[in-house]
Order: sequence, then C-alpha cells, then structure tokens
Amino acid sequence: MNDIRRTILWVIFGFSMVLLWDKWQIHNGKKPTFFPTPQTASAPAANDGKPVDPSLPQPAATASVGDVPGAAPAAAQPAAAPRQSVTVASDVMRLTFDSDGGTLKGSELLKYSDTVDEKQLMQVFEENAKRVYLGQTGLIGGNFPNHKTPMTVVPGERELKDGQDSVQLRFESAEQGGVKLVKTYTLKRGAYDIGVQYDVVNTGAAAVNPQLYMQLVRDGNKPEHESTFYSTFTGPAVYTDAKKYHKVEFKDIANGKAEVDKSSTNGYVAMVQHYFASAWLLPDGVQRENFVRKVGDNLYAVGMITPVGMVQPGQTKTVSARLFSGPQIEPMLEKLSPGLELVKDYGWLTILAKPLYWLLSELHKFIGNWGWSIVALVFLLKIAFYWFNAKAYSSMAKMKAINPKIQEMRERLKDKPQQMQQEMMRIYREEKVNPMGGCLPILIQMPVFMALYWVLQSSVEIRNAPWIGWIHDLSMPDPFFILPLLMTLSSLLQTALNPAPPDPMQAKMMWIMPLMFSVMFFFFPAGLVLYWLTNNILSIAQQWIINKRMGVPPQFNLPKFGKAAEGK
Repeated sequence: MNDIRRTILWVIFGFSMVLLWDKWQIHNGKKPTFFPTPQTASAPAANDGKPVDPSLPQPAATASVGDVPGAAPAAAQPAAAPRQSVTVASDVMRLTFDSDGGTLKGSELLKYSDTVDEKQLMQVFEENAKRVYLGQTGLIGGNFPNHKTPMTVVPGERELKDGQDSVQLRFESAEQGGVKLVKTYTLKRGAYDIGVQYDVVNTGAAAVNPQLYMQLVRDGNKPEHESTFYSTFTGPAVYTDAKKYHKVEFKDIANGKAEVDKSSTNGYVAMVQHYFASAWLLPDGVQRENFVRKVGDNLYAVGMITPVGMVQPGQTKTVSARLFSGPQIEPMLEKLSPGLELVKDYGWLTILAKPLYWLLSELHKFIGNWGWSIVALVFLLKIAFYWFNAKAYSSMAKMKAINPKIQEMRERLKDKPQQMQQEMMRIYREEKVNPMGGCLPILIQMPVFMALYWVLQSSVEIRNAPWIGWIHDLSMPDPFFILPLLMTLSSLLQTALNPAPPDPMQAKMMWIMPLMFSVMFFFFPAGLVLYWLTNNILSIAQQWIINKRMGVPPQFNLPKFGKAAEGK
C-alpha cells in the first residue's frame, strides 16, 4: 500500500512540475508547451490618425505601426521619388534603409553569424513576415516630414573603401508644412554606432518650432531559437542619471503599466535582446522626453523627443544624434555613453559579475581561447576559495567518519524518534561535528559562481567561439552531448564521495536531484556546461585530497533504493 501511495504522489508531483513549467514559459513571454498560440508580427500600416499634441498619451487602440505623437496625416504628405531600399556598408555592418522617411529597416553584422545557420549573418534591425524591428525618426509639432514622408536619396558612395574612415548616406525630403528635412547617416570604420545628422530647413515664410523624435519599433516576440531552459530579457530599456537603468516589459506597455523617467537631459533609450541591442543616443545636456508605447498588434516603441528650437524663415537648424546597433561588448559600450554597458544585464549580481567579466577578458587576451579561459577562471576561483572549500570538505570528512556510528544508532532507536534525535545531537557534540559545517562555506561562494554563470550566459564574446574538436560554438549546446554526460557523471561521483545522510529519503534525494539537475545541462550552452564540469572536477580533486589528509579514506557511498535502504 505504501508503494502505491508513493507512486501516486510521484505522479502528482511530476504532473505539477509540468504545469508549473508551462506557466513559467508563459510568464517569461515564451509559447506555452501545450496548445501554443503563435504570434506573428504585423506589417507596417498607414497612419490615419489626426495630429496630436506630443505631450498627450496615445491610446493603444488608436495607434498603428510607427505612429508617433503629433505625426501628420498621410494624406498631407507630398509625393516624391519612387520608394526604394538603399544599402550602405562599413567594415562591420551592412545597413538597409527605406527611402520613405529614411527609416532603418535592416542591419547585418558582418562579424557575427546567425545562431542556427552559420552561413547567414546576424541581423538586429529587420522587416519581414517573422520580425519587425525598425529605427524611425521625423518631425512633429506640425505638418512636417516624418518617418512616412517619401524622401530622395542623394547619390554617393555606398560602401566603405580601403583607406576611408567613413561613408555617408543622405536623404532629403520635399518641402512639407514649410519645412524640409535632411537626414545624413555616417558609418565609421570599426564602429557600431551610426552618426545621424538632422538638418531642419525652414523654406516657408513663417517661423516654425518643430520637435524631433527618434524611436525603435519592435514586435513583442522573443528572438528565434532561444533556449527553453533559461530566459533572457527582450524589450525596451530607458536609462537616465536620475533613475538609472530601467527595463520595460512588453506586457507592461500593453497593460498601460509601464513607467519610465519621462523628462531628462541625459541617458538613452534602447531595445535589448540576448547578446545584442540598439539605442538612440543624444549628447548630454540636450533636453529630451522619453516614451514607451504600444503602436500596433504586438508592436511596441521606445523613443525620445527633443526640441529643435524656433527656426526662422530661410534658417537651418541642426540636431546630431547617434544610433547604436550591435553586440553587447562592455568596453565598447562604456565608451559610447554612460550606462550603456548596462544593456548587458547581470541584475543584482552586477557588482560581482563585472569584475569576473574583466578577469575572463584578461585571461582571454593571454590564452586566446574562450573555452580554456573559462577553465582558467574557474581554476583561479577555486584557488581563491580554497580555505572555504577546505572547511566544507573537512566537515564532510568528519561526518563520513562518524557515519557508521550514526547508522548503528538509528537502527537501534528506529522506534524511538525523540530519543534518536537526542542521541544524534550527543554524538555530534562529542565528536565536535557541525552537520551544517559543510554547507555554510559553499553558500558563501554561491553568489560568485552564480555571477560567473550570468557572465558566461550574457557575453557575446562566447557566441560563435570554438573550444576544442567538436565544440565549434560555446554559446550553443554540445552537439554530441559529451560535456553534459561528463558533467552528469562528475555530479554523481561528487554525490558518492559525500557522506550519506542518515535519513533514507534524504539519501535517495541526494542521488535524484543531481540527475534531475543534469537533464537541463543537455540543453545549456557548451560554455556553461564546461564551467560546471570544470568546477565539479576541481571540487572532487580537492575533496579527495582533504579526505586523505584527515585520514578518512575516499569511499563511494552508492545509492540504495530498495527496502533495505529504509531499514525494513
């Protein structure tokens, strides 16, 4: 009867875990395991709305793709050159623009391949049936040129040549509302930030006071092929000196619960995903108004609005900005703008993760291979925490030495649980053993190793980086599952070397938990598995040495799952 009850309880437990996992998937913005309802990105639609004061919030139900506060009606925009796509390239990226509004609709990173198909280049901005991700700009405050206004492409070089430091692409709008807008994009050698210059020309007879908006529009879907077993943030982020780095969930924008620091003279707005990001950057001291909005079916925008100032007839005013579109490489981001490196988000472990990333980068400069750099970093951490580990393993060795005495006592007093507990505490006192002594030193180290976990998961440098032989990409799972298998075996060996808990049920769980935990590692990036495997091997070696020094011969406590294990 007990066996039947246990079986029923295990079935209920297993089913509960499946349901919890399904809810966790939905909570993290992923598709549910059962009866998924896939979302598709909407194609851009025309703006039929009326001009609106940019200071007023826009109802999500009336917004469409690329709507901005105060945008002019489509009917008021003059016809111009036929719509076309224009491509310009530097040595690190190839950008595609739509001549309507000079909108950035494609960015290929020439030094990064796609996660799944190595023959394809990684794209940040793109516009297709599966993805909408655009960089849009324009003027508001009147019937002025915006990101839907047809523009003329000024002839010029389209590719960075040898010996050149930069290449430019220029768009000019026709006169609209007495204003002509000229956009000039400048790509620099080796840089992922694009210089953007806006020349606002007053061609009318009256003064105008336009405002410039810059926004990033993206669908609310996670990047394709993201791991099922761990989740990374995808969505808008806003940074100001006052409120620092603030992530905004798509669902909060949809529900009208998103809160950002709206007015500032510093910071940036960004769209973040695993390994890559885009961001609009204005010089410090320039007033701007930050916003996040839902602009269509499963489409969201984050942006900023800055005043151009009063432009007199015949006068031209210029606003300069930068658009970043590239990998989350911390040293590069730190140089571009204060706080921009925070798009590589370590959460509450930042204070530990940043120095670990620095140390890993320094090791890579010396070693030249990210896989061996990971091994070296774990080795250095083991040396740094040797004293803590020695304390933990010494306590475990003492526990193992008195384990036969504990087992005998439990067998003798199995019908007297209260007396058994008292006798156990007496043995611990006499032998000067602290049953928690092996846990505390390990708990102290856990934040450091958790921080290293996030460093390895977040670092784009690991992406497409080979290690040895069959490991061609440390950011992808081991194709032959060799590392996860070795990691599982090392976890079981570690369990076998530890003293068996007196309680039979605890002893069983000590074997079941490593097996359950190891299942996830078959789907984890190879770099993360290499980190855990190295940590396990070094821990086993240290435990073995400490046991021998204390005169406790290494002994393998193999599992006993039969009735004998329960003392029956």
